[in-house]
Amino acid sequence: QVHLVESGGGLVRAGGSLSVSCAASGKILSVNDMGWYRQAPGMQRELVASITTGGSTNYADSVKGRFTISRDYTKNTVVLLMNSLKPEDTAVYYCNADVVPLDWPRRSSNYWGQGTQVTVSS
Repeated sequence: QVHLVESGGGLVRAGGSLSVSCAASGKILSVNDMGWYRQAPGMQRELVASITTGGSTNYADSVKGRFTISRDYTKNTVVLLMNSLKPEDTAVYYCNADVVPLDWPRRSSNYWGQGTQVTVSS
């Protein structure tokens, strides 16, 4: 089985910084695109940032210039560094990844982490 385990997050004042990390574990052949989504209370889950196997990144307009996504290909991890945080960044942040498991038929599947809370106080 494949699991995405998140860490980090927490409570920070507006203007501060936080990072959230995610590690893919289990019987994995390869990890393709990885990303972070977030969901605020009463809102739909939205893409925050993503990174491809080639290192291309994509950011939501609301976080451009403030958030940075990076990954460690050897450890199957992805990190979201969040600077200049705003109260509107408050949400549960979810890791997402396309993973090819080691077990046959080795078909790529999409996985989600359990979510980690980020709260930004004003």
